[in-house]
Amino acid sequence: MGAMEHNTRNPGLDRPATYEIRVEGRLDERWSDWFEGMKIRVEREGDGPPITTLTGIVADQAALQGMLRALYTMGLAVRSVTRVNSDAAAQPGAEEEARGLS
Repeated sequence: MGAMEHNTRNPGLDRPATYEIRVEGRLDERWSDWFEGMKIRVEREGDGPPITTLTGIVADQAALQGMLRALYTMGLAVRSVTRVNSDAAAQPGAEEEARGLS
């Protein structure tokens, strides 16, 4: 399948999906509102720096890019970005929740 072909099983560029974003460094819960209600969890891996995981529904790829740009601006190195749930668009209210309308 070519890069430009539409695959209905993928959330696409303009649909919400659930993501897990892991960064090196510490973000506390007060950043949750700024990151569109993402759940924020901080953990450590051995003696290394703290790792912050942001998990939640992202409205679309443009919103995801904005979040990644903000994390970069804050000086937090992105370790991974994982699409956790490819069916977010099919869940009742997911799109409204991702846009903050619910």
